[in-house]
Amino acid sequence: MLLGFTSIVYFRYMQIVQQIIFVIVLAVAVYFFYRNVSKIRRNILLGRDEDRTDNKPERWKTMLKVAFGQSKMAARPIPAILHGFVYVGFILINIEVLEIIIDGIFGTHRVFAPLGKLYNVAISFFEILAVLVLIGCVLFLTRRFINRIPRFHNPEMKGWPTKDATIILITEIVLMAAILKMNATDQILQARGAEHYAQAGSFPVSQYLVPFFDSFSTSTLIVFERVFWWFHIIGILLFLNFLPYSKHFHIILAFPNTYYSDLKPKGQLGNIGSITNEVKMMMGMPDADPNAEPPVSFGAKDITDLTWKNIMDSYTCTECGRCTSECPANQTGKLLSPRKIMMDTRDRAEELGKRLDAGEDLNDGKNLLDYISKEELWACTSCNACTEACPVNINPLDIIVQMRQYLVMEKAEAPNELNMMFTNVENNGAPWQFPASDRDKWITEL
Repeated sequence: MLLGFTSIVYFRYMQIVQQIIFVIVLAVAVYFFYRNVSKIRRNILLGRDEDRTDNKPERWKTMLKVAFGQSKMAARPIPAILHGFVYVGFILINIEVLEIIIDGIFGTHRVFAPLGKLYNVAISFFEILAVLVLIGCVLFLTRRFINRIPRFHNPEMKGWPTKDATIILITEIVLMAAILKMNATDQILQARGAEHYAQAGSFPVSQYLVPFFDSFSTSTLIVFERVFWWFHIIGILLFLNFLPYSKHFHIILAFPNTYYSDLKPKGQLGNIGSITNEVKMMMGMPDADPNAEPPVSFGAKDITDLTWKNIMDSYTCTECGRCTSECPANQTGKLLSPRKIMMDTRDRAEELGKRLDAGEDLNDGKNLLDYISKEELWACTSCNACTEACPVNINPLDIIVQMRQYLVMEKAEAPNELNMMFTNVENNGAPWQFPASDRDKWITEL
């Protein structure tokens, strides 16, 4: 009698200890995630302001179609299917993560079990999704390192970008395996009537792992189940805090980034507002603002000259390389890679953010041209193939155009061909090298 009472007290004591440890671990993980996301938000807001709050119905439609619906992934069916496995798995398996968090805080076990048949269906579905995620991640690794898809091995992908993708894929494989092992040990403990293990769940996949654990004692199985449980949730929390350092932060930013997509036709380039106003004043147009502040600079020299949406684009970049693989300049051997443009922009934003963290000012004597060369900028044909190909509506061309504007209007550094055209426009009112009086000569020749 006393021994049984002692066992109950000890079990309850250990349960409370686990709850306290879990709450501390969860609080620390959430704190660091919030801090790192706040830094990214601050870095994004280093860009100049831009109003993208118009046409809300169209913006919601774009986000639902492109981010939730993955519509642009369908251009390449095989990776679209594999990404669909991982994407759906990531979203829906988080319901089980929610259950684990509630169990960890309150000391319960399978708190959603009272849902009965619905819970059984959900667990079955989660297990099937876990296997599909496993398959998707293995095949993604195969495509990268055995099939060696060319766009994953461009120069800008050397070093950390490749390691980053590999770490994430392997982590997802390990986490899915932990779920299945946790469920396998859990269902054995349920069958043995172990205390605290409610009869709940249906396990169409993990049931095949039962023979590997069935020979262990109940006490050993409880240790196994707890190890797999802790391993899975701590892995999830570590994964969460890895995201702000990884290209996989796109799983969060893809949604706001597509919501704030540029709704203008893709071929329409933006004007510099101050110049537009000057021209309107010269032409005596009624909508000109005579009290407007004179322009201080033109185009984009550094991060602070870009818009916040340009910087958000860079943090949303998935580094999938679809933009670069579709770029005609890149295909013909030019130095330009739209993916590198986005990666360089993000690196520069990170560099300035670290200066702010250190209490230093933003003037470090460098700018975006120390990352992105003039040769890259002038290789762009402005065809918009990159923006069309991007699965999350990133626009590298906008950054390229703004940096070109800076080179031309601030530095007077343009290719000779463009300088000749500018001279002709100034002198002749047309890009061709003959006077306006000769424009109709082709008619007389006919």
